Amino acid sequence: MIDSDRSREDDWFRQNEQELLEAAQKARQKREQERAAHESAQERERLKKLHWMKCAKCGHDLREEDLDGVKVDRCTFCEGLYLDANELDQLFLARNGEQRRGIVRRMLGI
Repeated sequence: MIDSDRSREDDWFRQNEQELLEAAQKARQKREQERAAHESAQERERLKKLHWMKCAKCGHDLREEDLDGVKVDRCTFCEGLYLDANELDQLFLARNGEQRRGIVRRMLGI
């Protein structure tokens, strides 16, 4: 009888220890995920500061220019032209054919 009581007690301790170990492991994984997410956010912010308003082709600074009421980014060195989301639509879709040709000429500098 004492052996069966001791056996049940040992089983209870093993099960309880297993549950505690699993809970500790889950908590550690959650902390690691939160830390990784935080580091990832910091890395994204660092890269944004490093590349903000820089030309994708040559790496020089970009400056904003007004092109028919739409702010576009132009490289100060290679004259590359960059459009943000929806700027192309604003420039072309709401315009008629002659207006679109004029915009292209101004973009190309001709």
